[in-house]
Amino acid sequence: MKISRTAGSIAAVATLLMAMPAQAGQAELSAEKLRKLDIMLMVSALRCRHGQDDFQADYNRFAQRHLPVMSAAHRTLSAQYAGRYGTSGGKRALDKLSVSMANRYGQGHPWMDCHELGAVTRELAARAQGDGLDEAADLLLANHRGSALVARYDR
Repeated sequence: MKISRTAGSIAAVATLLMAMPAQAGQAELSAEKLRKLDIMLMVSALRCRHGQDDFQADYNRFAQRHLPVMSAAHRTLSAQYAGRYGTSGGKRALDKLSVSMANRYGQGHPWMDCHELGAVTRELAARAQGDGLDEAADLLLANHRGSALVARYDR
């Protein structure tokens, strides 16, 4: 049953990601969601690196492929936080966001295992720069499967 559910989850997420339209531009991407997505995938890859579903190489391909988009998101987020909290307060707020995300996913993703996360990371790494990242963040950062768009496909 576990294998069937896992295979179904991977297929559902991959199907959903493939159906996502390309983004019109970086201006439409949510900087905070992209930062959280990157941290979640990075921490998950580190957590899964000693098991049979090590996907660090896939995360590295994802990070390299989307580096310009992620860097722009980081700059945007840094500027937003600096405007809101001042220069040093903005840096602290950004650090706090990063640490809270790392802590949140350090013990595992709430509804995806290493195998599923690896499959999704491979799919995102294969996409064109920035393609579907905002929607992927909405899906992957959901607290539980029921709140994610994939739930309707996971039977």
